[in-house]
Formats: sequence, structure tokens, C-alpha cells
Amino acid sequence: MVMRWDAFLAAVQERGEYSAPQEAERAVRVVLALLGAHVVGTERAELAARLPESCALVLLDPLPAAEPLTPERFVRATAAWIDGATDETAKWDVGAVLSVVADAAGEELTRRILLQLPPGYDLLFGRPQPT
Repeated sequence: MVMRWDAFLAAVQERGEYSAPQEAERAVRVVLALLGAHVVGTERAELAARLPESCALVLLDPLPAAEPLTPERFVRATAAWIDGATDETAKWDVGAVLSVVADAAGEELTRRILLQLPPGYDLLFGRPQPT
């Protein structure tokens, strides 16, 4: 079941405690573009199929990253793309977006996506894994 755009955006806005939907939308676009560069193959296609069309287009657009970003560098890259963001506010943005992405993806797909990413992304997705 594909989550509708308005429901996806509302969930991100609620989790991120954004005052305006535009703030949530900006976070969604930046985080999904970065995520799309780091998730490849079947998992990327499956995730795109479970997201609203506008999210799927952002996720599928980027070229694959040359090297995987650690969670810290992913957050820093997010901060660099959002005007006025700090590492702390970007971490909040990433968590708000990726936790909703994980809800849309479901546990099994989220687990497979996490296997493609460096250790530590489980916390950004709001899905802490036992160590």
C-alpha cells in the first residue's frame, strides 16, 4: 500500500514538529535525495514503490554515491543543503523523514535497506538494532 503524499507530509511535519508543511517538504526532498544516492538495486526500487510518487521521483533521481556516508556525514550533508541548518537541526530533520520512510517501507524492507548502509543508520531510521 502506497502512502499518500498528504499523509506522508503530515507524518513528517508531526514528527519533526514543523510549524509549516513547507519546512517538512524541504526536509523530505533533501533527505530522500541523499538517501537515494546511497540505497541501490531492488531495495531502492521497492522503497520507491511504497512512497508517494513525488517522493519516489526524488529518491530515484540521484546518481549512486561514490562512497557510502557514515550517519554523521549524512547528517552533515543534510545540514549543508538546508539553509540555516545546524548538525543538530539536520539530525532532527533526518530522523523525522527516515522514521516515516521506515513506517512506509515496513520492517523487512527497512532491515534490508539498513544492511546497505554503514552502521548507525538504524538510529536515524528510528529503528535501533541490538548490538
